[in-house]
Amino acid sequence: MTRREFLALPPALAARLPSIRIEGDGMLAIDGKRTFVVGLYQLPRGADAWRQAAQAGFNVVRASPADLPRLRENGLYGWIALGSIRRGREAEDETRIRTTVEACRHDPTLLFWETEDEPTFVWQKPDALRVPPEQIIRTRRFVAKLDPARPFYLNHSPTHLESTLRLYNEGAEIVATDIYPVIPTGIRPLYALWPEGRHGDLLNCYISQVGQYADKMRRVAGRGRAVFMVLQAFAWENLREKSRDLRMVLYPTFEETRFMAWQAVVHGVNGVLYWGLAHNPPDAPVWGHLQSIAAEFRLLRQELAAQAVRLDLELEYHDTGHSLDRGIEWLVKSGREGLLLVAVNADPNPVEVTFRAPAPWRSAEELRVAAPRASPAQALRARFEPFQVRIWRLRNQTRS
Repeated sequence: MTRREFLALPPALAARLPSIRIEGDGMLAIDGKRTFVVGLYQLPRGADAWRQAAQAGFNVVRASPADLPRLRENGLYGWIALGSIRRGREAEDETRIRTTVEACRHDPTLLFWETEDEPTFVWQKPDALRVPPEQIIRTRRFVAKLDPARPFYLNHSPTHLESTLRLYNEGAEIVATDIYPVIPTGIRPLYALWPEGRHGDLLNCYISQVGQYADKMRRVAGRGRAVFMVLQAFAWENLREKSRDLRMVLYPTFEETRFMAWQAVVHGVNGVLYWGLAHNPPDAPVWGHLQSIAAEFRLLRQELAAQAVRLDLELEYHDTGHSLDRGIEWLVKSGREGLLLVAVNADPNPVEVTFRAPAPWRSAEELRVAAPRASPAQALRARFEPFQVRIWRLRNQTRS
């Protein structure tokens, strides 16, 4: 966006900058309204991608300055990556960053800034840091003098110690990590994958590692910062520029995509972002999956943005012929029509469980992608397939 284009922004619109605050639990409050972030790093291919994203329920898209009018047209927020101020090139970088910030800071669609992506990550050199924390922090301080109203976002790779990642905290009010665990067995060496063909470095090689990384980032962030998760919207083999093996093109299924999103919610994140759409061919199924997930989030946006509710649930497991490893993970949020119970099976095996609460609820309405189903409930017994998500609305617990 040139300065002339920016000056074309109506003065009344430029005056309506959003008030952005981060609540104690990390949720963003935009003009006083708690908001769960559902965002995209890239849009899918197609002329109406902006409209599709907004209609599905996404509310934030990574943008260039030139994209800000498209955000306004479609009722979306955006964020802009600025890079950082490098040692020995301070004057050049400060001029570049100042030009962008001054051109965009009055736009009401701009929600937050970003510096560098994955500043700690250097492929095959896990003991090195690509961008030192001092560089990120210096950039944050420089921009804050130009635009003190907006927070900063910083996405980390899933590697490195928590103590190392905390060194960057002064450079961001929103921290995230990206984890892309759907990888075919036997994939050839590829950038960002460990030699055994894994993206994450935890013992858990299943998609339920998403929850563990969400916990890690909450510990890194501490209280008063938001935590986002950047989730997979691509097939790893499609990142290979030459000699692509079509047998290794493996996209996350709808069920896997839904599990990873809702498990992140259960682990208390304040937003989910998706990376990789730009690397997919037009017929890839991923965009359809993401639209369905965003639509489900849109229907439950009030509950997603609400604070978690303490509910003393007791879980009784029933034998399914399998050992129990991580079992059912769950979270309760308040809503207009009762409590929302979100439960995910973090095990690669079926799990059967009964939920009991001290005060039974009058009815439990299971929310499904197709249609809800309600039933009276003194206790709730349910079977979960591997990595399944089940969501209930618990209505009006009876009084004793």
